[in-house]
Parts: sequence; C-alpha cells; structure tokens
Amino acid sequence: MSGRIYNVLFLCTGNSARSILAEALIDHWGKGRFKGHSAGSFPRGAVHPLAFEVLEKLHLRTSGLRSKSWNEFARPGAPVMDFVFTVCDQVAGEVCPVWPGNPVTAHWGVPDPAAVQGTEAEQRRAFRDAYVVLENQIKLFVALPIDKLDRMAIKRNVDDITRRGAASALGLS
Repeated sequence: MSGRIYNVLFLCTGNSARSILAEALIDHWGKGRFKGHSAGSFPRGAVHPLAFEVLEKLHLRTSGLRSKSWNEFARPGAPVMDFVFTVCDQVAGEVCPVWPGNPVTAHWGVPDPAAVQGTEAEQRRAFRDAYVVLENQIKLFVALPIDKLDRMAIKRNVDDITRRGAASALGLS
C-alpha cells in the first residue's frame, strides 16, 4: 500500500449535518489514509447540535468541525481533492465549482436529518439513521484498493457505493 493520503470532500447545501458526519467518519475509518473535509453551497454557519451529539456518543472527533462554504476548497492554496462526494440531492443538482486536481466525484444521497420535524426522539433517530448510512458507505469506500485501481474502476466503485451502502444499512446485503 502506498503512503499517500487521499483528500475527500463531502458536499451538502448547509454543511451542518450529513457532510459533517461524513468528514468525521472518513477521518475515523480512513485510519490516516484519508483526510476528510466538508463544505456547503449555502452553509448554515453552525454545525447542528445533534450531529455533534451523535459523533460524541460514538467517540468520534468533533474538534475542528465547522460549517463552511465550498469556496474555501475552490480557491488557490486549498488542499487538492482526490474525491468529491455530494451527500444531498439538492447540491448534486447545483453547478459546483471546478475542483483543482480533477477529483473522482460521486453522489451519495442521504436524507437530511436536520430537516426532520417531529419529536426530539424522531430527530435523534434521523441523525442516527444518517450516521449509519454514511458509515456503511464510508466503510465500503475505505476498503477499496484505490492504489491498485485505475480511475475508471474507482469511479465505477464509488458510484456503486450508494446502493451497496444503503443495502448494508438496511441489513439487505
């Protein structure tokens, strides 16, 4: 295995929940091979408290997590991304900036837990559900032998992860 660290950017509209969870998860499950980043097209400016709660309960890193604009990663001097994944349907349909380095991109749609209206228990369940789906997708991703695959094989695999990750989360695989 190469000693290379792959930069992964997770995009969402508000950058307050799903992309934040994904950033923490890739840092955890990537075990130093992957560095997570997250951003939003219209960042809310704050991480949703339930995102922090889920991560803290599972002993994942929360320090340094913040809601930020995707413009931070499109400007000169920003880390060059190897992978850019959209995690919400709205941002997947937006015109994204041109990312330096020609990263592999994919859409890993996950329902927005921050949009759930209802009881506190229902809101917490929505965050846990989003966490489980993202965790399954990220575990599949970090298990790929990226340094042994060509770009087209990597692209096919990352595109397929949404279906496989959702099936794993639902206990169907």
